[in-house]
Formats: sequence, C-alpha cells, structure tokens
Amino acid sequence: MPDQIKQQEKQSVLGFVCNRVCCVSGGGGMVGLTSVNAASDGKWTVTQISCHADLVTDLDFSPFDDYLLATCSADETVKLWRVCDPAQDQCSDAEVTLSPADGRLELVLFHPAASELLAVASVRGLQVWDVTRDTALTVLEQHEDQLQGLSWKEDGSLLASSCKDKKLRLFDPRAQTSAVQCVQGHQANRDSRILWVKDDNLLTTGFNQMRQQEVRLWDSRKLSSSLSSLSLATSNATLMPLFDPDSGLLTVSGNGESVIDCFEVNSSEPFLSQVSHCLTDLSTRGTALVPKLALDVSCCEVLRLLQLTDNFIVPISYQVPRKAGQDFHADLYPDTVGHTPAMTAEDWWKGENKQVERVSLHPSKRPKPAATSAQETKPKDLPRGKSKEEASTSSSPLSTPSSSAAPSRSPSSTSGLSSGFLPSPSPSQSSRAIQNMLGPSSKFRHIQGAVLHRDTHITNLRGLHLTTPGECDGFCANGQRVAVPLAIAGGQIAVFELSQPGKLPDTALPTIQNSVNVADFCWDPFDTHKLVVAGDDAKIRVWQIPKGGLTETLTEPECVLRGHTEKIYSIKFHPHASGLLASSSYDLTVRLWNLGTGEEVKRLSGHQDQIFGIAWSPDGKLLATVCKDGKVRLYDPRKSTLPIQEGPGPEGHRGARVVWVCDGKYLLVSGFDSRSERQLYLFSAESLASGSVASVPADVSPSTLIPFYDSDTSVLILTGKGDTRVYTYEILPEAPYFMECSSFHSSEPHKGLCFLPKTECDVRDVEVARAIRLGKSTIEPVAFRVPRVKKEFFQDDVFPETAVWWEASLTAAAWLSGSNGQHRKISLQPKDMMPVSEAPKEVPVRKYLPSSVYLEEKTDEQKKEELLSAMVAKLGNREDPLPQASCEGVDEDEWDD
Repeated sequence: MPDQIKQQEKQSVLGFVCNRVCCVSGGGGMVGLTSVNAASDGKWTVTQISCHADLVTDLDFSPFDDYLLATCSADETVKLWRVCDPAQDQCSDAEVTLSPADGRLELVLFHPAASELLAVASVRGLQVWDVTRDTALTVLEQHEDQLQGLSWKEDGSLLASSCKDKKLRLFDPRAQTSAVQCVQGHQANRDSRILWVKDDNLLTTGFNQMRQQEVRLWDSRKLSSSLSSLSLATSNATLMPLFDPDSGLLTVSGNGESVIDCFEVNSSEPFLSQVSHCLTDLSTRGTALVPKLALDVSCCEVLRLLQLTDNFIVPISYQVPRKAGQDFHADLYPDTVGHTPAMTAEDWWKGENKQVERVSLHPSKRPKPAATSAQETKPKDLPRGKSKEEASTSSSPLSTPSSSAAPSRSPSSTSGLSSGFLPSPSPSQSSRAIQNMLGPSSKFRHIQGAVLHRDTHITNLRGLHLTTPGECDGFCANGQRVAVPLAIAGGQIAVFELSQPGKLPDTALPTIQNSVNVADFCWDPFDTHKLVVAGDDAKIRVWQIPKGGLTETLTEPECVLRGHTEKIYSIKFHPHASGLLASSSYDLTVRLWNLGTGEEVKRLSGHQDQIFGIAWSPDGKLLATVCKDGKVRLYDPRKSTLPIQEGPGPEGHRGARVVWVCDGKYLLVSGFDSRSERQLYLFSAESLASGSVASVPADVSPSTLIPFYDSDTSVLILTGKGDTRVYTYEILPEAPYFMECSSFHSSEPHKGLCFLPKTECDVRDVEVARAIRLGKSTIEPVAFRVPRVKKEFFQDDVFPETAVWWEASLTAAAWLSGSNGQHRKISLQPKDMMPVSEAPKEVPVRKYLPSSVYLEEKTDEQKKEELLSAMVAKLGNREDPLPQASCEGVDEDEWDD
C-alpha cells in the first residue's frame, strides 16, 4: 500500500494523493486535510472534518479520484467522502455509508485496478464491497486472531493478509471464501504488516523469537519458506513498510522511533540491499509515500516520504545524484500507474483481470491535471445521501516544521549505500522542514564490514558466560589471543590463540580459575601475555599467560590488588605508562594502581552514584568518567583527587560509555535519553559545563552501545551486546560533528566486538579496522574495508602514520612523578606499493576517433592495397614452405612389399 499508513496502536493514520494529505489522530472521529505543498506564505491550511461518531481507525484515497476518500471507524461503518481543497468548505455529507455489520472496523483499502471496489477488514473478518451496492460482494473466511495487515496484488487478483496468529493468508475473493494459501509467518505474534512488492513477491514486517524487528520476503507461488529475512534493531516499535514498485525502493520505519531505513528490493540475491539509514529530528507516528506524479523529476527525485510526527508532517526526499534540470532521465522514471481504472467493480467480479494503463512521467507527456476543485468534479455513479450527517469544519494555519523549536539534525543524518540512491532535500518550499541530507559526505560513507573466511574462525565454543555486567565489554582480545568468560563456577576464563583457528574439541579446555565471578577484564596493551581481571570480591588479579597459550589450568595469579571495599565496575590501562591501571567501584571511587609494586597510588572521589565508564585521554594526562547521577567528570589525577570539570551527561540511567575523540578535544558518550532511547553525545573537553555540542539518536535497545574510536581515520564504530547491527560514524571537530556511514549487519546476535592493532589490517585491501566478533559459539574476525578503485596503490589518505600504542613510552613511576610520554609512529605502507597521492595522472583516452579519420578520402588504388594487405596478413607469408614439403616418404625397396 504505497500511498497510506496504518497505525492501529496510536490510531494515527496518514493518506495521500497528488496534492492533498489526510491524517487522523486519537481523540474522536475527526480527520484533518491539508495540501502537500505550502501556500505562498509558507504555511499550510488544515481543515478538520467530523467523519464518524467514534474513533477513525483507517483511511484511504481512491487511486483513480483525488477527491474521493474512504474512512472506517470503531462505529462499525465505512464512509466515502467527496473532499474539497483545504481552503474550501468541505461537504457536509458522506457520499456513501456502508455497514458491514462485523463489529469494529480496522482497515479499509481501495482496489488497485477496479473503480468503486473496497476491501474492508474488521478485527477478524474480511469483506469485499462494491460501493454502489448495499451488501458486500463476498465475505471471506474469518481469521483465527486479530487481523493486522492487508494488501491487494498490483493487478487486484489476490488479497494478502497478516494476522496475530502468526500466519500469512492469500485470498482469491472471486474463487472461494477460504484462503488459497495459509502459512506460518513471523515467529512472534506481535504486530505485523504485509505488502505486495515486485513480481509475485510479498514482503512482511514483524518480530522474530528474539523480539527483534524483522523484514521477510516471500514468493507467493511458494509460501512454504521465505526467500530472505533481515533482522533490524531489538525494539518494541511496530515496523511500517512502504514500497514504490517503479524504483523498487522500500522504506521501513518504527512507530515511535526516529530512524527511517530504505532498502532496494531485488528479484534475486541480494533480495534486500540497504540504501540509506535516515535519522530524523522527531519520533515517527506514521509515514506515507507521495504518488509518483507529484515528484520533481527535474532534480532526479525518485521517492518522497512524508513523516507524521506529534506536531508536524515532515517531507523527506530521495534523489539520485545527477545533473539536474537538463534532460529527463528515463532510466530513473519508467512509466507509472495512471489514474484511469482498468475496469469496473462489476467487470472484476465477473472474472476480468486488467492492468491499469501506465503514463509517462516526462513533463511534456504527462496526462493533463484533473479539475482543481471537487465542486467542478461530479461523482461517478455513487449513490448519494445514504446517510445524512452534519459535518463540522474548521480551518487553522499550520506553520512549517522548520519554524518549530526542534533542534536541527546534522546534514549527515543518512547514509547512502551500494544501490546509488541518496536522500536529498526536496526542491519545494517544504524543503525547509527536510534535513539537508546531501551536505558534506564522508570518505568512509561506504565502509563495508565483512566476516573473514571460515578458515580463520574458532568454532565449537561451549559454556560461554553471556550475562557479564553492563560495564564489561563481554570479552577482550589483543593481536595474539582472546579471553572469554565461561559460565562455570569459580569465574573461569578461557584463552584462545588467534593463530590456532579451527574447531575446538568437545573435551574440557585449560582455563584461568579466577575463583570469583568476573566483573571486568582486559589485556595489558604493552604485554600480550598479561591479563588483568576484576572480580566480585573487590579484588583485581593479574594473570600471566605462558608463551604458546594455556596448556594447563592456571590457579595462582601473579599478584592481587586489594583496596576497593565493594564490587568493581571496570578497569582501564594507561595509554602510555606501563603497569598503570585505573579501576572504578561500587564504593564510588576511582583508584590508580602500580602493577609493578602492587600498590594503590591514587584515589579519586566526587561521584554520587554508579560509575558507568572511565576513559584515559590520548596523551594520558586526564581521566574522564560518566556516572549514573547524570554527570560527566574530568580528572587530572596528578593534581587533584576531585574533578577539575563537571557537566551534564545522558539523562537515561540504563548505562553509558565514554571515549575521547578528535585528538582529545572532545568526549563522546554513548548512553540513553529520558525515553530510554540510545543516543550519542559529543562534549567539548574544555567546557563540560556547557553540555553536549551535538547529539545523534541511534535506536531503541536495552544494551549500551560500546564505542571504538580509530584516531587515524576519526571513525567511530559502535555496537551493543546482543545486537546484530554495527554502527559507523566519522567524527568531525566542527559541525556537523557526526557523519553517519554504512552499517554492518550480522546474521545473528553477537556478544560484542574487540578491535585489534592497526598492523593486523590488510592495507592492500584498504582494510581500515579489524575486529574480533564473539558469537554464540564462534570467534570470527571481521574486516572493515573502504571500497577503492586503484587498490594497486597504497591509500595514504586513509592510512596516515599510526601510533605504536602497543609499546609503552614511560613507566608508571615516571608518569606519577610528572613526566609525559608520546608514542612513536610508523608507516603502514608496504615497500612494494606506491602511494596513491603519487600515482601518475592518467591521460584521458579519446572515446572517438578524430573526424579527419572519417573525412579523409582514399583513392581506389589505396583501397585495393589495403584490401590486399589484409588478405595477405590472414594467409600468412606466401614464401614459407607448405607443410607437406617437410614430410618424409618411404624407401624405394619398401614399395616392393
């Protein structure tokens, strides 16, 4: 249903024709009508119509009559309205009132090919009506539970539905009242939607068993299993899909969320490829597609989506980046469905199947616009006056969303992917309400994450501890080995060598017996054999892994650090000083430890609640913390035990992480807002008290996003424990600050990611980051690559000299005495590769021969000579001996035999 949105939970419905928008919100039987484009003064006039005696549950504009609107309601009636332009007085009567007598009505949907034909759905029932008749054409078999989604096939021959009983049904209303196919759909019985898409394919949205939002593609000819499935975020929001059959673009948005995803639907693998990930200023309450005839083809606009929020209707335009205003790009605009019905309802009921005639979107070939007023348009064979009800109308000016107090989003609020479509501003006056989506673009916007070959995986992991504290990353890795907590008594930790991939044996493996549950743990960045583990008993144990890995179970730590009085939250090594460790605890202190002496050297105070995260500055001088009391604090441990700066942090109390970005100029905090939606905040390290300089929403999920920041590229990569999606941003020190890049999706939820040193990256393949992904039973390397054409050259623009952070620059004692260190830097350029900045300029090749070649006249003798030379070249050298001349005969005496 590309021109409407149904939203049963919030009872907010949005319908569109070429020039009008109609919406209804909870609070009675009122419907609001406005125009798609603003008036000359930049404002919209909204007309309110009293349509029903009870709540309006759904509405739909006729695909063949811009002024015919169908509404259904909890008052058990369907009404057809002859609407006028918003600035005119609306008709006081409904054209037609239908009474299906099946209880509360939930859905109404015009037939896509036949005029005056409607599908009407109640809670469990489904009927097909010819609006010129007093009774339904057919009453289909009742559903076993609440009917949730409804969609006609493009030619109108079949009707598909989704239901709370987790089943998908296909009906042929003219053949039989029962479903011709009925199969299992999504695994959860929560709200679902269904759409017909390309060819004979169906698309459904719902939830899987893990309560993740899910999109599935089905072949209607074989519904036994889906062609493809895609899991999105873990969220309670109902997904609302819209599909444009001309471009093959699918938009998906969640009710109450501020994210709109766009996918391209294909008939073969990959069936669903992501085009963009749009972050909106306000939460979505409904969406609808503007019909193709209303698009601006002069600027290559292929899709326009209208977002319904609590107070605004915001247009979001998708444009293909081409030279606009010159030629009509026929490859982007195939002929689209016109406004002339292919048949009448009676013809359809008798068995005819016809497609609606298509029309061109070329400006000079478009059909002439219809009458500008409903007063000039007479209804076609619709019986009037079946029900006389007074309708109260009122008009009120509605200012544009751009004039609201809502903060503006950065221009990078979408990410264009492989299919080539990019969202961009609408050319109309309403573009003031749209994010400037083209704006500056990141060189990493097309970054691609890919799991490496199975030969590099460690498989058959058993007994993983999947419920580590929220402040713990879940597992940790360095360039040589991975440490994973196990769900075995005694806080046992398994250590796996990355150089020994393959399937693990079913027998027990040697482990580290930490004796208490693991609260947090990390590898010493300067010693790949040293693992530091914080336990529930407020102690920190230091373990030394033998060369070659664990061959036997370790029971005795190298040393134990004692001082905290309650359970420890998290631990972090100093980035420059060897043997210097920071730890945070439930005793509301942050303590610094010298591992060389095993002593506590500093104790920082000032926190009023749980400490969510700590982070050292890149130069190692300062320490930042984010706390449950809603504060972000900055410490200079060598000068004071109290914070030197303090400012407001995330409003949510579910968890947070902090990391330094942009050479230590900013602090990035991932946390939650007051509605428990995941958010990213950017704070200036010089002025925490002034609050965040920028923020960007992520999605709705209970797990905290764990950030990794690559200082070489300024790329931020985030994911949460239990997520399937990995977010990527380029962070800038000035507006727009956040530039979203393409995301990486895994097939199943992961425990998290740990990133390896830059030297582990394959620079020949333009790999800018490599991570280790912990799954349910596997450890998998993941490479993040930037697609480039000239891979034979070293891409020095994305590979500057990198800091050797795995080597200490000073000792803990030296740092405590006031010294500061700095890492040396190395080049990642292989000796046999030339930097792309020094690559020779390619001489442009002429696509066509000069005109002199064609204009030059040749004599007959020249033509004969050319022809003769060509023939000789094919025959070879005529002076060469023939092959049979080199053959040897037999002796004379052999002939006598």
